Amino acid sequence: MLDYVELEAELDDEERSYRDSAREFVDEHVRPEIAAHYEAGTFPEEIIPEMGERGFFATSLAGYGLPDASETAYGLVMQELEACDSGLRSMASVQGALAMYPIHAFGSEEQKDEWLPPMGTGQAIGGFALTEPDHGSDPSRMETRAERDGDEYVLDGEKRWCTNSPIADVLVVWARDTSSEGEPVRGFLVETDRDGLDIDSIDGKLSLRASSSGEFTMDGVRIPEGNVLPDVEGMKGPLSCLTQARYGIAWGAVGAARDCFEEARAYATDREQFGKPIGGFQLQQDKLAEMATRITTSQLLAHRLAELKERGEMRPQHVSMAKRNNVEMARDQARVAREMLGGNGITDEYSPIRHMANMETVYTYEGTHDIHTLILGQDLTGIAAFE
Repeated sequence: MLDYVELEAELDDEERSYRDSAREFVDEHVRPEIAAHYEAGTFPEEIIPEMGERGFFATSLAGYGLPDASETAYGLVMQELEACDSGLRSMASVQGALAMYPIHAFGSEEQKDEWLPPMGTGQAIGGFALTEPDHGSDPSRMETRAERDGDEYVLDGEKRWCTNSPIADVLVVWARDTSSEGEPVRGFLVETDRDGLDIDSIDGKLSLRASSSGEFTMDGVRIPEGNVLPDVEGMKGPLSCLTQARYGIAWGAVGAARDCFEEARAYATDREQFGKPIGGFQLQQDKLAEMATRITTSQLLAHRLAELKERGEMRPQHVSMAKRNNVEMARDQARVAREMLGGNGITDEYSPIRHMANMETVYTYEGTHDIHTLILGQDLTGIAAFE
């Protein structure tokens, strides 16, 4: 596997173990069938318990039976999962970073005890609900409302593009608390068997097809006051979750690009034209050299991000740069790899065209490429372009 400047030589035993476990899991349990799932538009739900058993959910969180591994170990898991398919990494990202993380960071002890152990093992599935039909890049204008009624809250509204929601047991729903002054945004744990909650799968996707994507409406959904995340108010809550998920995406995109490179390199050294392997021609070598360089620079950025995160020095803007750069890199290199495979590259026998289509989604979700550009622009100039 491409590791040109030997970054993985610096891994400790635990990190190496997580990398190898994720790589083995993908190769033995997912890769053989992932193209069929992509074509069918389904997620292989049967693998979820094994993912939990191997510690792939919230790998770096501590307590409640969770792995408490390093941030690098978590990144490596995301890298190996996305080397198979973005849908696989998305499921783990949402479970760990967008559902388990807010409960771990902002939940009550009762909420943590109830949800984190079964979610960590994959016995319970979580979703994250922030985006709405009319509010994506500007979620602070969300229209979903939660109104207090005695010792309960009543939720009304619509959410869209919620990964895992069709298979979830609980959703972390972000809504405006109309019972409080200023109507602050708060997090609400909504079990999916609640009356008034109607979840639909989003079908017809031409990207990220091997992923369970959903939308739902809430019409008078009642939850007890104990389902409110007590330790956060405002957009800090959902945005801090997105920072965690984007960190994993920065690693995952490297995995997708690396898989494209390995497919292209293998093809170039095996496929013969004009009397020799096509990898012997200068044009193909130029493409491989550029791919390896772009992937390596993104690997360096991911590993540096892990160092900063481990020390508590990582800022959201650091994550914006890494997500923006690494996903754009993977998007570009998937296209180059597909090109090197010629006509064969448009079939499901090879992964680059699947990665290429998936990267269109990853380029857009968790903050679009353009929004991350503006986040960096504000950080560099002190002037907000979107206000």
